[in-house]
Amino acid sequence: MIDGKLWRETCATDERLALASGAEVSFTACGVDFVFGAGSGAPAFELRAPDAAWQRFFQRVPPPWYQSFFGMLMRVPGTEIHGDELAFAQHAHLVRRVLEIGRTLASGEPEPVAGPLPEAHATTGGYTTVRLDGVPHRVFYEESGTGPDMIFLHTAGADSRQFTYLMNDDRLRANRHMVAFDLPWHGRSAPPPGAAPGTYALTTDRYAETVVALADALGLHRPVVVGASMAGEICLELALRHPDRFGGVVACEASDKVPGRQVSWARDPRVDQTLFVPEWVDGLMAPQSPAEYRAEVWWGYSQGGHGTFAGDILFYSGDWDATDRVAGIDTGRCPVVMLTGEYDYSCTAEMSRRTAEKIPGAAFAVMPRLGHFPHAENPPLFVPHLLDALSLIDDRTERLA
Repeated sequence: MIDGKLWRETCATDERLALASGAEVSFTACGVDFVFGAGSGAPAFELRAPDAAWQRFFQRVPPPWYQSFFGMLMRVPGTEIHGDELAFAQHAHLVRRVLEIGRTLASGEPEPVAGPLPEAHATTGGYTTVRLDGVPHRVFYEESGTGPDMIFLHTAGADSRQFTYLMNDDRLRANRHMVAFDLPWHGRSAPPPGAAPGTYALTTDRYAETVVALADALGLHRPVVVGASMAGEICLELALRHPDRFGGVVACEASDKVPGRQVSWARDPRVDQTLFVPEWVDGLMAPQSPAEYRAEVWWGYSQGGHGTFAGDILFYSGDWDATDRVAGIDTGRCPVVMLTGEYDYSCTAEMSRRTAEKIPGAAFAVMPRLGHFPHAENPPLFVPHLLDALSLIDDRTERLA
């Protein structure tokens, strides 16, 4: 499939494998051994998958699920880590880069190169205070644009920087007053005073209360709420709990339940969270998404506070379970649009479709060439989907007025 000698030689001169500094590990992929540092004798682990799966993986533009080894682990039978799984978690960043190089060699096409990012300067920011269970929390928010209110909610372990390019989009700025904020414990919103690092755990109740408290603190009038992943889930919860407080929701990458996404390595003291967590989420993006945006998503995830990502996943793939409740959403009072990227292997498009079918009046669409972070991994491609969703919500709202 790939000349092993050429593969190893290319890895040896790759500047992005500078991340291997200090590593002492060896592993096997597709029958080829890779050694970093002095290694450790026999390979610590081997990446295994059916031949047909590897053939799909090494395409220049692989089909959904095959864009990353993590995706294959979750969705492709016969894919496994054979050997020391801890060593794999500690070196997932090296595995990903080695496999990327293999894909370039196998396809014979140049690797995508990161280009310049758009200028971003249209937002203003500040702090407000929200009270949760009587405890004041200082919360950072940004805003941009004019028109009806809209709230952007960031994904697990991230912050509102994910929406920088949406909040600078002229089409959105001309028609919406956009607000994005960092949940407590995230980004520029610190934990509440006295909270012990590592104790953060998000629940459905706390998440919903926080969004409502923020909307109240800023005096937002029936804002439309937009979010992906765990934020897409809470969009559905807000539509169910507070149909008259919010003007509609755009729930991306969401379903009534998402099993199998809690991972112990995100909290294990033997694993560097600043490397593992961004690797855990990197493969959720579509391979067509521009390298410059993908790099920003990776970098943002490398900066999360200790235990914050894991604490969010306790909600996303644990506490959140609306299997028997989403049918109670009244879309006549709070319109619901669901959008899911075709490359999302965590919450698949089919999972979202089945959920939307439970909600009377909900709209659903698959977003081609997008993954789990559509708003951040490829903003130019996502904005038309968002504009269509907002137009649909506006039309339904006007008909009901």
